[in-house]
Amino acid sequence: MTANYIKRIEIDSLWRGTRHIVWDLRPGVNVLSGINGVGKSTILRKTIRRLTQGKEELERDYNSLGVHLTFSPEEADSVRFDVIRGVDRPLVSADILNKVMEARLTTELDWQLYQLQRRFLDYQVNQSNRIVALFTAADPEAQAKASEIAAEKSHFQDLVDELFEATGKKIDRGSNEIFFHHLGERIPPYLLSSGEKQMLIILLTVLVEDRQSYVLLMDEPEISLHIEWQQRLLELITDLNPHAQVILTTHSPAVIMSGWADCVTDVEDIIV
Repeated sequence: MTANYIKRIEIDSLWRGTRHIVWDLRPGVNVLSGINGVGKSTILRKTIRRLTQGKEELERDYNSLGVHLTFSPEEADSVRFDVIRGVDRPLVSADILNKVMEARLTTELDWQLYQLQRRFLDYQVNQSNRIVALFTAADPEAQAKASEIAAEKSHFQDLVDELFEATGKKIDRGSNEIFFHHLGERIPPYLLSSGEKQMLIILLTVLVEDRQSYVLLMDEPEISLHIEWQQRLLELITDLNPHAQVILTTHSPAVIMSGWADCVTDVEDIIV
């Protein structure tokens, strides 16, 4: 069974037998804070590693990994999730470089965008299939429901245009992939600034989950983001998908200053 969200993260030992972690989570936004070196990113990395394990691997490696997740509902044994990291490093994998040479990708953010382009195409196909199914089933509310489905993509495009307005960039709404109009040219997303790429990656990742329940894990997503974008980050995510559980680490007070302070947990408060 697939869970709706994670209720609790337990880590037997964060560092060599010390600092046992028990973190009870909200179904919505969860922000982990603390000074440098206290273990925020380690908690997130161990949780992600646990989520990526298959059942047989989990049973074999549980004692060494020492991470136990409680889901909602509790009988579930997995959850759908995405991971976003803020650091934009050069691509170093020869395999990846060979695959995307024609797209002129140079950084990890570029690679994430490249993969999201494929997911965005799948998302649009799924949206079209849902609309066709409504009319095929002769649903008396088909027109209204189809309009709601189509509005989700338009809303995403409106948000991106608003965020990028200061630099004069607008999404090309006639394209099935993500491109922008800028100063009379049509440009791919790989030519955006690091901050623009980061925000686009976050919003696209949330959009293509199609308002379904899932977990979004982010390690310091504010890196490269303008202060105003940091302040709006959680608002934008929950607007695009109110059913997403967000688990993130941050050093930025701006991320939580717009009404999210009650969602913050200090690492020292979950050590037992």
